[in-house]
Amino acid sequence: MSLARQFGALLRMNLAGVPQRLGLVCTIVVGVTCAVGVLVSMLAMGMGARREAMGNVRPDRAILTSLDAPRALPILSSIPKDTVALIRTLPGIRRNARGEPIVVAESLVVIPVVSKADREQVTVQIVGATSGLTDYAPELHLTSGRVFRPGLRELIASNTCVQQFPDFAVGDRRRIRGGEWLVVGNFDLGRVEGVCTVYADADTILSSFGRTNYNEVNVMLQSTASFRDLTTALNANPTLRVRARSEAQVVADETRQVNGILNFVSYFVGGIMALAATIGAANSLYAIIDSRRLELATLRAMGFGGTSIIASVLSESILLALPGALIGALLARLLFNGLQASPFGTTIHLAVTASLAYLGAGWALGIGVLSGFLPALRAAHVPVAVALQAI
Repeated sequence: MSLARQFGALLRMNLAGVPQRLGLVCTIVVGVTCAVGVLVSMLAMGMGARREAMGNVRPDRAILTSLDAPRALPILSSIPKDTVALIRTLPGIRRNARGEPIVVAESLVVIPVVSKADREQVTVQIVGATSGLTDYAPELHLTSGRVFRPGLRELIASNTCVQQFPDFAVGDRRRIRGGEWLVVGNFDLGRVEGVCTVYADADTILSSFGRTNYNEVNVMLQSTASFRDLTTALNANPTLRVRARSEAQVVADETRQVNGILNFVSYFVGGIMALAATIGAANSLYAIIDSRRLELATLRAMGFGGTSIIASVLSESILLALPGALIGALLARLLFNGLQASPFGTTIHLAVTASLAYLGAGWALGIGVLSGFLPALRAAHVPVAVALQAI
């Protein structure tokens, strides 16, 4: 009998005996379900954070920061006002209905606030923006009030700020740097729901915080291809000393550390669960092999090779793990998809996606292979004498 036919016959025999070993089989399925469910549900937090961060990213926007600033920390960038004036003349920049280049210089500062939920003190970033903010960010929709006016201590805050922290609703006043700032508007910011965003006049922020330079300059491009024209012009004028990156790249750089932490915790906890599931499944498979010693020895005496036995036991282990992957991913989606979480002071919605389900299936496949390898070796080396002794 060929190796393939031996393998097929053995696998059918193994699966046919599942009802007689239901308790041990359920131990394997439950262990894999727990391991996959925990991993997928925890990775859903990182997936939700990435979706949140990328929610409003557009390919026709670019962000300029100083060359000496770390990529992930634009708040350490410094761009003089005369440099901003030169940037406005660069090629590839879109113009608004008034014929003005859509260039918004920003100054970034942080202020302490107290959370409504747990009364913990955290920090919120205020973005000081020059004119043209609504042209650059058309996803910004006022839900009440109006936009801040240049030269005045006025703020507009996202509705997320209103939900999470006190004194961010229209008409509220906040004391910042020894002066009172009036909240004149609230807004929604497209698909970004979980981040508290506050805008004010850039020059008023610079004056209040004793600064002279902006942190970054945001530009709207004529098209995605215009990014090359912009970078070529910047490289041709080294006195500008700024770098341009696409909005997507900037967001990825800024969120890489947070996503790295979330992924590390997810895989660490998921790895512990997978190890426990692997050990439990291996013990169950050992028990199954020990209960079939006479059967396996008889098969060896009939000419079935060790390779086909190993392959059939490994395949059985994998097939028993896959239902756990399906159940684990399904439970994670039913219980955690869309659930709200607030790591690092930012509200995100967990997202259990198809890619995470596929990753869970791969996780289960690995558990199946690892847990079945040693039991398969034992099955392949059951002495033929065991069968002869039973005759």
